[in-house]
Amino acid sequence: MYTRIKDLREDSDRTQREISEYLFCDQSLYSKYERGLREVPVNVVIKLAKLYGTSTDYILGLTNEKRPYKRR
Repeated sequence: MYTRIKDLREDSDRTQREISEYLFCDQSLYSKYERGLREVPVNVVIKLAKLYGTSTDYILGLTNEKRPYKRR
């Protein structure tokens, strides 16, 4: 999961600072998420999935499909 959130951020040309501001957390905390030093809370995974237009399953490494699932 940790490399996926870093890859998604880099692919979208955003900085850790920009993402941490979006998540309302310190940049140092977000850096720890990316490096696997802190567990990423569920609400943060959901916010990141919405931001990047992907599924939480992709971020969690449960699928390799970046596109989100179709909503019913």
